[in-house]
Amino acid sequence: MSLKETIETEYKNALKSKDKTKISTYRLILSSIKDLDIANRSGPNKKDTDDEDIKKVLKKMVKQRGESIDIYKKNNRTDLLEVEQNELDILSGFLPKQLNEDETKKICSEIISKVGASSLKDMGKVMGELKKQYSDEIDFAKAGPLIKELLNS
Repeated sequence: MSLKETIETEYKNALKSKDKTKISTYRLILSSIKDLDIANRSGPNKKDTDDEDIKKVLKKMVKQRGESIDIYKKNNRTDLLEVEQNELDILSGFLPKQLNEDETKKICSEIISKVGASSLKDMGKVMGELKKQYSDEIDFAKAGPLIKELLNS
C-alpha cells in the first residue's frame, strides 16, 4: 500500500472515531499531497506523485511544526504548543525513524574515513555520500555541524 493510501485510510479511521486533532492534521497532509499532484501534472516535467515526493512534503511539514514549537516554547504559548506537538507526532509517524545524535555522529565519522575527508573542503563529498546512503534516516540540519566538528578535530 502506498503512503498516500495509508494516509487516506488513517484519515477515514479518524473520521469514524471523531478525533478532531487527527482529522485536521490528515486534511492538511492530504491537501498538501493534492497540491503536489496538481503541480506534478502541470508544467513541462509531468509525472505521477510517488512516495518519495510525499516524504519530502511530510519532512517539510515536520520542519515547519518544529520551528513553530520552538517559537511557542519561547513565548510560553502552551495551548498552541500542544496543537503543534500533536501534529508533529502524527506527521512523524509516516516518516522513517530519525537516527539520534550519537548514531548520526558514528555514521558521519565512518563516512569521513571511507571518503578520505581531511578538511572542510571535503564536506561536500561527505554530505553527498550521506544523502546517498541515509537520506531518510538522518536530519541533515544536525549532521552538518557534526561533520564540521569532526573535520576540524
